[in-house]
Amino acid sequence: MEESLRSAAFGDGVPPPNPFAVPASPRGRLLAAIGLGARGRYAAAATLLTGLRASGDPVLASLAASTLASHRRQLGGHAAALVLDGEALALTIGEPRDEPDPDGLDAEGARADALLGLAADNLGRGRLTAARRLLARAEPHIGNWRTRTRAGWVGAEIELASNISGAAIAPAEMALETARVRGACRHVVKSQLVLGVTVANGSSAERDRAKALVESARETAEKYEFNSLLWVACLVEADLAAGHADEYRFRGAELLHAVLRHADPCGRWLARESPWVPL
Repeated sequence: MEESLRSAAFGDGVPPPNPFAVPASPRGRLLAAIGLGARGRYAAAATLLTGLRASGDPVLASLAASTLASHRRQLGGHAAALVLDGEALALTIGEPRDEPDPDGLDAEGARADALLGLAADNLGRGRLTAARRLLARAEPHIGNWRTRTRAGWVGAEIELASNISGAAIAPAEMALETARVRGACRHVVKSQLVLGVTVANGSSAERDRAKALVESARETAEKYEFNSLLWVACLVEADLAAGHADEYRFRGAELLHAVLRHADPCGRWLARESPWVPL
């Protein structure tokens, strides 16, 4: 079961036979929560992650806290995510290197996740200097495909927020290439969205590329029910697709409300209060 959960989270994106079954092992529950969050099932994911945060294994507890932080951030709750990512980083202090995990579910991966999460949290709150500093602090701990991909997202988003779109292209391209080499379907979708936004304001050819990237991301997200990304893809496509903007905005709003119906009360409140979530 754990193998199918790992594939759903970091591989081909195909959900396990029973996505709501609770795995016996703590590692399995973490993987299940990651998969549930990808599909916008935030309440079910939060239930698993809250239990794992109390684990006696500090690495596992750290990964659970940073995963929950990412779910809060996806609903615009950057301040709430900041607290969770701080908790995740504190849990890794003094933890020695352990056996490397191919997807970064190890001590170094947990440290990188926490620091990259803190960078993204500060970025969402407009603290660009702090975001850059935290991204730089994460770099020595980035040793696997997943943290490299995430670092590319954060690096590109920092440059975009700094109005340096040219500098955002390289990290966005790196993220997409890394995710494609790994065959990580969900990470490819997110990377396509980041790169699409990055090149959308360029030349006519770059804008055409942006449209193709975002369309591909939307279609894949729809196929695998990555609803946490699908509503975003629809809204990005609305900004790029001449003549179909209203259709995509309506679809994006419909999907967002569906996601919120499957969120826990905290997640719904954060989305309602967030300037980043178009409710």
